[in-house]
Amino acid sequence: MPSVCDLVLPCRDEALALPGLLALVPPEFAVVVVDNGSRDDTAAVAASLGATVVHESVPGYGAAVHAGLLAATHEYVAFMDGDGSFDPAELLPMLEDVRSGAADLAVGRRRPVNHRVWPWHARLGNRLIVAWLRRRIGMDAHDIAPMRLSRRQALLDLGVQDRRFGYPVELLQRATDAGWRLVERDVTYLPRAEGTRSKVSGSVTGTLRTARDFWKVLS
Repeated sequence: MPSVCDLVLPCRDEALALPGLLALVPPEFAVVVVDNGSRDDTAAVAASLGATVVHESVPGYGAAVHAGLLAATHEYVAFMDGDGSFDPAELLPMLEDVRSGAADLAVGRRRPVNHRVWPWHARLGNRLIVAWLRRRIGMDAHDIAPMRLSRRQALLDLGVQDRRFGYPVELLQRATDAGWRLVERDVTYLPRAEGTRSKVSGSVTGTLRTARDFWKVLS
């Protein structure tokens, strides 16, 4: 089956996660791995598994996501962390949501398999940001779109500017302001691949740094 959608995986030091993750990617998706300054063999592993590899030297989640968006070649593009914490097969209903015209943006709402997957400080920060967006601009989502899918050109036209961890918050804010139709689906939130570490929820410091980026976007 030919691919109809690019799947962008922003990665930094995810060499241990990629073999298991890429083995689960449905054939509808062509994988684009964005190596954002990895110190391990992320790029080499991704290439050996058949992924398109993009190198982004500017650090930051948003920088990696934007580089992947520019490198994508299909009409549709999806985004997901490359650490093994999500099942790429759960993007298939989101792809149908957008392809059918039911949504302009399909996003995931995390459902952790246990409390250790999503530490309290990360859950609290996420809850506060989402509550602010829902109250302030009437956003429909209940999470900050850890998995998402839309049309590539529409996303480029939206013009998201943040290049750090505030990217998904700005995306949701701009999409809501632009009147995009949003569909939210529950997605399974799994433990990260063994041997990898979260840059966001892996520590209170990481969560605070991410929250700072979020509030910069919202201020």
